[in-house]
Amino acid sequence: MKLKSYEDQPELFSVDISGRTAEIIALFALGDFQARGCKLAGRELAIDRLRGAFRRAAEQFGAEEFSDERIAAVLENLGAAVRRVPNYVAKHPFRVIVGQDLADRAKAQIQSST
Repeated sequence: MKLKSYEDQPELFSVDISGRTAEIIALFALGDFQARGCKLAGRELAIDRLRGAFRRAAEQFGAEEFSDERIAAVLENLGAAVRRVPNYVAKHPFRVIVGQDLADRAKAQIQSST
């Protein structure tokens, strides 16, 4: 029997985030962004503007904070338009446009969670 090395073992508080859980966290983050009075639908946002909401959502669900690439991928899977900009333009090189239907789903998600 081969023992696992220390690096191969999961950490005590690590959480494996499946695609469905990542979508729920993203919807919660987008809903949180709107609940704080920020306009979400129909405008182009730098992903940097959404990082605080994603951090709060990850904390709420006990998950690790998402990287920019993970945020962009999850938002794109949910139907948002995601565009990558060159690294010299921005530290967090993604721009996001969220449609009204996704913004409404996110608002419903945050209302059902509270």
